[in-house]
Amino acid sequence: MAEVALETQGRTPFLWEGAYPPGVSWDAQIPVRSMPDMLAQSVARYGNRPCVDFLDKKYTYSEIGALVDRFAKGLQEMGLQRGQKVGLFLPNTPYAVICYFGILKAGGIVVNFNPLYAEREICHMINDSEADWMISLDLKVTYDKLARMFGQTRLKKIIVVPMAGVLPFPKNLLFPFVKKKELANIPRDDRHVWFKQIIANDGRPAPVTFDPVNDVAVLQYTGGTTGVPKGAMLTHHNIAANALQATLWFRDARDGEERMLGVLPLFHVFAMTCVMNLTLLKGGEMILLPRFELEQVLQVIDKKKPTLFPAVPTIYTAINNFKDVAKYDLSSINMCNSGGAPLPVEVKAEFERLTGCSLVEGYGLSESSPIATINPPHASRPGSIGLPVPQTQIRIVSLEDRRTEVARGERGEICIIGPQVMKGYWKKEKETAETLDGDMLHTGDVGYMDEEGYIFIVDRIKDMILAGGYNVYPRNVEEALYQHPQVAECIVLGVPDPYRGQTVKAYIKARDGAELTTEELKRFLEDKLSTIEQPKMYEFRDELPKTMIGKLSRKALLDELEAERKKAG
Repeated sequence: MAEVALETQGRTPFLWEGAYPPGVSWDAQIPVRSMPDMLAQSVARYGNRPCVDFLDKKYTYSEIGALVDRFAKGLQEMGLQRGQKVGLFLPNTPYAVICYFGILKAGGIVVNFNPLYAEREICHMINDSEADWMISLDLKVTYDKLARMFGQTRLKKIIVVPMAGVLPFPKNLLFPFVKKKELANIPRDDRHVWFKQIIANDGRPAPVTFDPVNDVAVLQYTGGTTGVPKGAMLTHHNIAANALQATLWFRDARDGEERMLGVLPLFHVFAMTCVMNLTLLKGGEMILLPRFELEQVLQVIDKKKPTLFPAVPTIYTAINNFKDVAKYDLSSINMCNSGGAPLPVEVKAEFERLTGCSLVEGYGLSESSPIATINPPHASRPGSIGLPVPQTQIRIVSLEDRRTEVARGERGEICIIGPQVMKGYWKKEKETAETLDGDMLHTGDVGYMDEEGYIFIVDRIKDMILAGGYNVYPRNVEEALYQHPQVAECIVLGVPDPYRGQTVKAYIKARDGAELTTEELKRFLEDKLSTIEQPKMYEFRDELPKTMIGKLSRKALLDELEAERKKAG
C-alpha cells in the first residue's frame, strides 16, 4: 500500500497544531488506496460483525461485501465500461451502500443524485454527467420522476431495486400488498433491469486496477454563483483520505464497536463521508433511516443506542424543541459532528445538555470530499468551524489578489490544501481554473484565523443559501419564478432562520396591472422546484433595488435586512 510522502523533518509546525486533540498528529500518514480496497480491508477485518441495520433488517460486513462483489460482476456482465457513469437515485437503504461500492469495484463512476431535485435539474445532471444508467427504488416517489427522463435525456437503462428486498421478515412479504399504491408500475422491457437479475452470478468480478490519485470515483454535483450545477470530480484517494482524516481526528472512536445513526442522506457528500465511509473504515454499524422523521429518530436512539450521530443544525434544533423529548433515553450518543450550516451556540449547548455528548462543528465543501476543518472533541470553540484536519492546510488569502496570505485575525478568503481536494469540475475547465490555484482550493467563503489556528467564517462570497444543510442557489429559484407570466422582476436571497439556518425569501415585482399572491406562486412552483428550494417567504414590491448600471441588487436587500436586524437589537 502506497503512502503519501511528507516533508516533515525540520519543518516549522503549523499554528493550529498546538490546539490539536491529544494523540492527533498533523503528520499522520494517509495511505493511497482505492475505495474498493478500503471496503475489502474492512470486510476482511470485521467479517461477521454487523455492518448495516435498516428498519431491523441487518447485514454483516461479509454479507455486504458479497453483495457488492455480485453487483459489480453483474454490472460488468451488462457491459459496464471502465469510467462509465452510473447514477444513484436512492434514499438511505442498504442498496445505497451496495450499489455505490459495486459501481466502483466494477470500474465505474458514481453520480450522486438527490431524488428531491426538480425534473429540470435531474435532466441537466443526467446529460451533463453522461450517466446512461440510473438506479432507482421500485417506488412511485422515485421511479416515476426518473422514468420521465427516457426520451428527453440520454438515459438508456434504469436498474430497479425493490424496497421489499431490504425489509425484514415478514415486512418483506407484506409490503407489496400493504403498500401497493406506493409501488411504481414498471414495464418489463430491455430498458429496465432488476437487482435480482444483476446479482445472479458467482460474485467474482473481473479485477480492476486503479490509480487512486487520478481515477475519479464520484461526481458530486454542487453549484455556485451562477446556480449551474457542476460535477466535482472526487478521486478514490480524495474520498478514502477524507474518511481516514475523520477517523484520525475522532481517535476515541472504537474499532468495531461504534453505532452510527445515518439519517443524513448518503447522496449528500457530508453523509457519504461522515456516515458511510467513516463507519465502514472503523468497522462500525450503520443504523440507516430512509428520511428524517423526528419521533422515529428519537425512538431509534432510545431503542438501538447509537453512539455517533452526525447531522445538520436543523435536526439538533428539532430534537431540542420536541415537547416530549424527556421520554426518550438519548444518553448512548457520545459524539456528534454538525455540518452543512452554521451551528448556533445555544443549539449546541442544549443538545449537549440533553444527551451528555460532545457536539462539534466542522466545515467543508463538496469540492473537499467534504471535511476540511473540525473542532476538537470536548474542546470546541463557540462560533468556530474548528482546526484543519491532519495533512490539511487552511490559508486565509487576500480578497484582492486571491493569493497573498493575510495577517492573523484579518479577514480574507478561506482556501484549502490537502489530499481531499477535488481533481476539478467535470467538463468545466474555466470554473476549475477559477476555483483551483495549483493544489489550493478557493472556497468562496470569507473568514479569519485566530492566534491558535481556529477558523471563523464571517461572510460568503457566493450567493448560495444554506437551508437546513442543503445548498440552494438563488438563480435557480429566480429562473423558475421568471417562468410565471406575471413576474416582471425578482430577487431571491437567504434570510436568517432559527431552525433552518437560512430560509429562502423571494422579492417580487409584478407586471403592470397584474395582481400576484403568495398562494398563486407557491402552486406555480410546485413542479418546478424541490421543496427545499421553494421560497418560504414572499415580499411584493412596486420596485426592486438596482445598481448604478441597472442590475438588480441583491446586496441592497441584504443591507436592508442587516439594518433591520441591528435596529431590532
